[in-house]
Amino acid sequence: MDPVNAVLRVCRSGLDVTELQRQVLAALRRGMTIDAAFFATADPETLLFTGAHSEDPLIAMTPLFLDNELSRRDVNTFPELVRAPGHVRSLDTATRSAWGESPRYRDIMRPIGLGDELRAALVVGGHCWGYLCLHREDGALGFTAAEADVVRRLAPHIAEALRQAILLHRPVAEGERRPGVVVLDERMELVASTPEADALLPLIGHGSSRLPLPVSVYSVAAALTTADHPPTLRVRAIDGGWLSLHASHLGAQIAVVVAPAEPQSTLGVLLAAHGLTPRELDIARHVLRGDSTKAIAGTLHISAHTVQDHLKSVFDKVGVRSRRDLVGRLLAGG
Repeated sequence: MDPVNAVLRVCRSGLDVTELQRQVLAALRRGMTIDAAFFATADPETLLFTGAHSEDPLIAMTPLFLDNELSRRDVNTFPELVRAPGHVRSLDTATRSAWGESPRYRDIMRPIGLGDELRAALVVGGHCWGYLCLHREDGALGFTAAEADVVRRLAPHIAEALRQAILLHRPVAEGERRPGVVVLDERMELVASTPEADALLPLIGHGSSRLPLPVSVYSVAAALTTADHPPTLRVRAIDGGWLSLHASHLGAQIAVVVAPAEPQSTLGVLLAAHGLTPRELDIARHVLRGDSTKAIAGTLHISAHTVQDHLKSVFDKVGVRSRRDLVGRLLAGG
């Protein structure tokens, strides 16, 4: 089976995120040289990493990669690719073959023997569900235009598979879980964590047993460097529930609060995961606020009939039959 069809088959298999990441990378390697890879999931509203599969020699450099990614001082960043046409670009293309102009290449990749990278923002339906970064050894030829086209063709299918994975597991009944705190120093090294945090962190999953903390913890902490407000993200736990992560400064250190997510905080992610269009998202949010059809029509400047048509589509996509069922399903986390 050729690599494109192999990836498409993986994407249609209904796999969980961990197995999807493993099999997609294995299928891609059938058609191109990949010396190291980073495959992350993302919060579609904040665009921060919620988890990642990372390979050597990238793993040890995770804090440096996150700092570079969120500093907004480099080329070909993932948020930039979310907005770019096609959502895929190599470092070679972004720098016009002048790799040394990229601090990421100069200060992180070259010292560990890596050269060109091919990056993709995994976008479908206007929402980004993850990121893919494929690396070549330094000194090797860069990624070709044909290889970039293959990834560009496959990226929406991989994004759709990630979106579907959000809906694979329903939340399970859980005992009382209390918020916990993780403290990091300025080098992103673990200083301390509370017992409550120690109980919650295993539910996130690491992506690599070599990292002391999940990538999502580093991601929200690193976002403090450029955020106007304390950053936050939502992470699907391995038991099907949701956790929220909030980062803030604690003197010279960084505190990350890990807590069970309030149902309302996950509504945007769940609505997007069900494949709603932007207009359907608007209407669903009004319904969740308790607005009437007439009020929604007036606010959005559309007819009541149009509101009902959109609402019927929302019900079909979420798998419910009424406003009450819609609210119940989403507040239950599914």
